Amino acid sequence: MTGMRKQAYRREDRVRQLRPDAGIIMPTVLLCLIGVVMVGSASIAVAEANGVEHFYYLLRHLMFLGLAVLIAVLLRWLPMARLEASSRILLVPIVLLLLLPMLPGIGVEVNGSQRWINLGVARFQTVEMVKLLLIIYLAGYLNVRSGQLGQRFMETVKPLLLAGLLTLILLQQPDFGSAMVLAAIVVTMLFMAGTSIWYLMPMGLLSLPLLGLAAIEPYRLQRIMSFRDPFADAFGSGYQLSQALIAIGRGELFGVGIGASIQKLFYLPEAHTDFIFAVLAEETGLLGIIVVMALYCWLIMRIMIIGRQAHGLQQGFMGYLCWGIGIWLALQALISMGVNLGLLPTKGLTLPLISSGGSSLLMTLAAIAIVVRVKLEIERLRLQRPSMHADWLSTEVMT
Repeated sequence: MTGMRKQAYRREDRVRQLRPDAGIIMPTVLLCLIGVVMVGSASIAVAEANGVEHFYYLLRHLMFLGLAVLIAVLLRWLPMARLEASSRILLVPIVLLLLLPMLPGIGVEVNGSQRWINLGVARFQTVEMVKLLLIIYLAGYLNVRSGQLGQRFMETVKPLLLAGLLTLILLQQPDFGSAMVLAAIVVTMLFMAGTSIWYLMPMGLLSLPLLGLAAIEPYRLQRIMSFRDPFADAFGSGYQLSQALIAIGRGELFGVGIGASIQKLFYLPEAHTDFIFAVLAEETGLLGIIVVMALYCWLIMRIMIIGRQAHGLQQGFMGYLCWGIGIWLALQALISMGVNLGLLPTKGLTLPLISSGGSSLLMTLAAIAIVVRVKLEIERLRLQRPSMHADWLSTEVMT
């Protein structure tokens, strides 16, 4: 009896000594540091063009980074059971958040897009919060209905109808890139939860006309055509992509050096946000590209592994939550880098943890903090529950 009590105390001590997962923290910190350096380098010319202090955008980025870290620390103490309980009521807030930028007096129009709301001290892009809330909602939905997805068609249709509604709202703003990311998150999470491919295919075919109508908008059609050969109209529709490709080509193997980019000097639009990867490639070369891609792979693989570990402990909500966050980060990073490399048509998506953009930075670090909390909770479960092997061994000894 005394031995069992000592073992229980030892287990409780180990629970108290649990630390955040280094496999999540390290790549996140390194990507954030790269982001600080690159925003500082790429934004000086932008600040000069806008008539503000040279380090205005860097200081703004550091302010949002500090706020994001504070939110992440607070979220580390959020129990996943409470988050799972709140997931059931998120459907209405998700839709309302997307509609807010379209309301007069609240929404702010920038470059012809109505994607932001005015908070007084800063603008906030609501779709970034919607991405995280949608993943939380779907994690709760899939945890309850995962056993029915393969047998009941309607259990698959409901999330797809939600994705369709959100896509329609985003196309009105317009934000085609975020619409595609949200739709892809929903479809991929459904597939990973066990939905039959035969349920997803009909809905995919039905959505093709909608995507076709969205693509034939004049400015989108121009982007698609210029994507095929940006240098055919290098000073018109292909300007952004051609300047990005010039920047990447100048970087060669080891880059021209931090701060020495030429393309950021009024040639490459949105150099500190959507096209920051091109500036990074110019200043650090192929080596920098490989390092950044490796860090994303490290972070995303670790998130997906933690999701699998949660499923192994029958914690479906936490497992789907991690998988959804991993899918989101992977899609956004791939699309952003693909656009910069000329592999995808131009879309306005930030590079997670690196681009200047307070909304994206806040929500991305909040999502990563949730994964850190999931890892702590599943480690607590492992320490508090005797393993199956130990149970079997003790039974054998007693026999």
